[in-house]
Amino acid sequence: MEQLTDIKKRIKSVNDIKQMTRAMQLISAVKMRRARSQLERTMPFFALCAESIIELREAGIVIDNRFFQLRQKKKGETWKIGYFIMTGDQGLAGAYNLNVLATTENHIRYKQIDNVRKGLMTDARLYVCGKIGKDRLIRSGFDVDQSFRYPISEPTYYRARDISDYIYDLYESGTLDLVYFIYTKIESAISMKPMVTRVLPVNPDALEDIVPSRFKQQRGLIAGSTVEYAPSVDDVANYLINTYLNGMVYGVLTEAYASEQTARMTAMDNATENADEMQQKLSLQSNQARQGRITRELSEIVGGAEVLAELTAQQQADDTGEKGDGNRWQQDM
Repeated sequence: MEQLTDIKKRIKSVNDIKQMTRAMQLISAVKMRRARSQLERTMPFFALCAESIIELREAGIVIDNRFFQLRQKKKGETWKIGYFIMTGDQGLAGAYNLNVLATTENHIRYKQIDNVRKGLMTDARLYVCGKIGKDRLIRSGFDVDQSFRYPISEPTYYRARDISDYIYDLYESGTLDLVYFIYTKIESAISMKPMVTRVLPVNPDALEDIVPSRFKQQRGLIAGSTVEYAPSVDDVANYLINTYLNGMVYGVLTEAYASEQTARMTAMDNATENADEMQQKLSLQSNQARQGRITRELSEIVGGAEVLAELTAQQQADDTGEKGDGNRWQQDM
């Protein structure tokens, strides 16, 4: 059994760790609520833009715009796919980062296999938000743009607009044919799911899944009605694409940040509970060690008393024997 002093040192170490994990849990909870509040405030604006795009599709309007039309490829040509991946800059968030990276790798492999079957090649370029994901994907040999340096922490609309303009330029110049966002979405207080969403060209079907149901009843079109777009449908589409990209990037950044904080809050809560269990086990071991030490000390005291009693009895016997011999010697004289 371990020494009592060693167990006490372990109890102190576990208690220090528990205090740290508890503090991190509380901090993550505050940051998560703040991020969710940001997302809720901006969602009506983004939902209105997304619903406008969905309305165009439902009205049967064909938008002859490069941002709304999927480019066509012939056999032997290459699909240039850009992945904008939302990972964190810090660990201690459970499997949050690993799940996003695993989803990224699986989707890239799926696209490569699917394109090979169609006689096409695939050029996957990765733009990673967050240091952890970038380092991991570089080590894995993926084509990661190292000049793209944006965090997901404390998202702002200005940062989202910068990323949106960056994506707009890459797509318009033909550097990318497809743009995907890979991030984590909060489905419930305890459930989070990695998501792969095609951002460009615009995919109204994906928008149907992204827009919350409470905003889907705000559509302005009624079946059979006619809507005029001034000055033209293309001008309206060009306006919507900028607003759409800004809203998508900001929404994804905020969702990813809130998910990271939720994952960290859950991980730190589990760590705190584990520390409590470990403290209880160590306290039990400490009590057992202390009781064992007391038992040994009592045994040593009892053993010592018995030995002392035997020595005393032997001494008394020796003294009695010596006295008897002296009396006999006097009688002989």
